[in-house]
Amino acid sequence: MAFGVVERAAKIGTPKKKRRKNPAAVLLGRRGGLKGGKARADKLTPEQRSSIASIAAKTRWQVTNK
Repeated sequence: MAFGVVERAAKIGTPKKKRRKNPAAVLLGRRGGLKGGKARADKLTPEQRSSIASIAAKTRWQVTNK
């Protein structure tokens, strides 16, 4: 038990290695992200877009009671 406590305490200050991203996965994710919003907007009717925008505006300006 004591060994585990010391081991965890020793790891607290050690820097973590940065994970390298797979360039192919980044490219695929970016490609989908760039066309996703426009493709969705093209499929929606003007009424649907207006409704979504109204809900977003209400949520954005909503006062939260904390």
